[in-house]
Amino acid sequence: MAKGDRLYSKALIEAITIPPNNNKAFELLEKSSKYGNYKAIYALATWYLFGKHVTKDLKKAVDMLKMAADKGSSDACFDLAVLYEKGKGVEPNTELAFKYYLFAAMRGDNEAIHEVGRCYYYGIGVASNQSIGKELLKLSNERK
Repeated sequence: MAKGDRLYSKALIEAITIPPNNNKAFELLEKSSKYGNYKAIYALATWYLFGKHVTKDLKKAVDMLKMAADKGSSDACFDLAVLYEKGKGVEPNTELAFKYYLFAAMRGDNEAIHEVGRCYYYGIGVASNQSIGKELLKLSNERK
């Protein structure tokens, strides 16, 4: 197990102890993220995104989500898609929203498959193709 993975695992343990040691978990997540652990980067990004245990910072959250997405996190891709579609912390951009939904869907995220289907069906960030949209919506419903 790589050092970043070990640090991430230790952070999880700190986060679930009773009572949770959020300061220690944060410190371990930061160390793990410096080793490139995308799970740690994503976890920190969500803390900043929602202001959980840290001061809410959408810019920092978006930057970290992009890092985690670049490292393969489907969750980070999905969250970025939502932010771009809603224009939270970034300028609204339906094309980028579609791109990130698609990245998450390609990594097996069923909710993202649904969103890609919705985007195709209604032409959100991509040319409308109701046939593809219906098939993807059907696929995501079958996978529930």
